[in-house]
Amino acid sequence: MRLTSARLRAALLAAASLTLVAAVLPPPPQALGIGDRLFPALGNPGYDVLAYDLSFTYTNNTTPLDAVTAIRARTLTALERVNLDFAHGTVASAEVNGEPAVFESVGEDLVLTPRTPLPQGVPLHITVRHTSDPRGRGDGGWVTTEDGLAMANQADAAHRVFPCNDHPADKALFTFRVTAPEGTTVVANGLPALPAHRAATAAAATTWTYRTHHPMATELAQVSIGDSAVVHRTGPHGLPIRDVVPAADRTRLEPWLRKTPAQMAWLEERVGRYPFETYGVLIARATTGFELETQTLSLFERGIFTQDGYPEWYVESIMVHELAHQWFGDSVTPRTWSDLWLNEGHATWYEALYADGLGKYSLERRMREAYQRSDQWRAAGGPPAAPKAAAPGEKIGLFRPVVYDGSALVLYALRQKIGTAAFERLERRWVTEHADSVADTADFVRMASQEAGTDLTAFLEPWLYGKTTPAMPGHPEWSGQRAAGKEAGAGKTV
Repeated sequence: MRLTSARLRAALLAAASLTLVAAVLPPPPQALGIGDRLFPALGNPGYDVLAYDLSFTYTNNTTPLDAVTAIRARTLTALERVNLDFAHGTVASAEVNGEPAVFESVGEDLVLTPRTPLPQGVPLHITVRHTSDPRGRGDGGWVTTEDGLAMANQADAAHRVFPCNDHPADKALFTFRVTAPEGTTVVANGLPALPAHRAATAAAATTWTYRTHHPMATELAQVSIGDSAVVHRTGPHGLPIRDVVPAADRTRLEPWLRKTPAQMAWLEERVGRYPFETYGVLIARATTGFELETQTLSLFERGIFTQDGYPEWYVESIMVHELAHQWFGDSVTPRTWSDLWLNEGHATWYEALYADGLGKYSLERRMREAYQRSDQWRAAGGPPAAPKAAAPGEKIGLFRPVVYDGSALVLYALRQKIGTAAFERLERRWVTEHADSVADTADFVRMASQEAGTDLTAFLEPWLYGKTTPAMPGHPEWSGQRAAGKEAGAGKTV
């Protein structure tokens, strides 16, 4: 077939129009991450979250919660799309800066396309109406208890509860609004922002509102819903302490609950004033296999306090471990997940120091035993500051002995090297200068060098990144077990 010149011109114009449309269409939505070595799909580039406002309506443990997530942020770069981490829920609608946005799920990302592209450095307001499914798959997020729900989002599961920028490098303020049936008690991070009141949309329901006073990583969010007693007492400097326990266990658990103020005073003597607006323990009727330092309200399994087989000194030291995390991990948060040793190494250090003070398990004995196993731990889990990723489907596999006692051993070696006085100055300075922010291993090495008055890079590098454990200063007689062996079980405390 042969075209006349007029028909040829029309065809060429049509082809040019199609080419122009193709040129301006953005590429298809894709899942993004910020490139964390251990969790490359977590986090999203291009914006900084300033605050989350989370609303949940709870009916029971088998019905997805109706939820609204409102995010206040600021763009760091120009954005044609906004990626959020979100999975295990159904999205009904999304808005960006007050206008409806196209939304699409890609992998474990929720990708929003606003009507107009967003320039750099402008406010970003996102509202997502969705469900939050408590019917867990064993990979974190909501934890089903005998009487309700709690949260365990570490390390990569907050986005299984609500849309977010699910990486500790992006901390934000949080507000929680939870509506639950009357007779149910709800407690969340922070302090009550409003008195509990009858829900506007449900005749037999109550709405509870809590707000954090300090920024928080998504993995530290906590909401407890259940038949709970809230026990109030006062800590150092008049700090409000509130514990959340199964109502039926209120009296039985009181001997443990009353220990917190003294434990807090003990830690303040060593690292400085407690960094948040409140604290307490959340004791859940659930079996998780770990305890967790959710900010201002640490999660514990009921069994650790009620089952035989746990010595009193051990339980107390685990309580101190999670309390120490409020400084190390919660207030000072790791910039990347490879910096996890800064959390767990410090919490284990103060756990061990506390047990030493009780006269039950000396710090030097524990460190000597850790030194003997350190090479095996490194072979199985990587060095403290470069841990191996968890195996697929093994959520807490990252939390190996090398990030607990293996990392506390690094702190012991540092104290041996620079002396107790310099080490204690470092600890206080670390949590003071980095309060409410994020920090990494390089920051710690730099500050340690400043306190020591000499560059410690050459000393700390093999302790942090070496395949084998260096010689322990002051203990030339210590030796390790060099033969490869099976890794010990993952640490119980998180």
